[in-house]
Amino acid sequence: MATEVKVKENESLDSALKRFKRQCALSGVMSEVRKREHYDKPSVKRKKKAEAARKKKR
Repeated sequence: MATEVKVKENESLDSALKRFKRQCALSGVMSEVRKREHYDKPSVKRKKKAEAARKKKR
């Protein structure tokens, strides 16, 4: 899951960085990092999954 952005000719670093951030957001890299930041016990994962299903059902 490597995100790569090549800087185009006559492109500013700011716009290349903006493209990189957008590409990371679309590929889900940051959400995956946040998800793996802390360890959740399997029981906690089940509770979160059940809660998400209840919210989705409403």
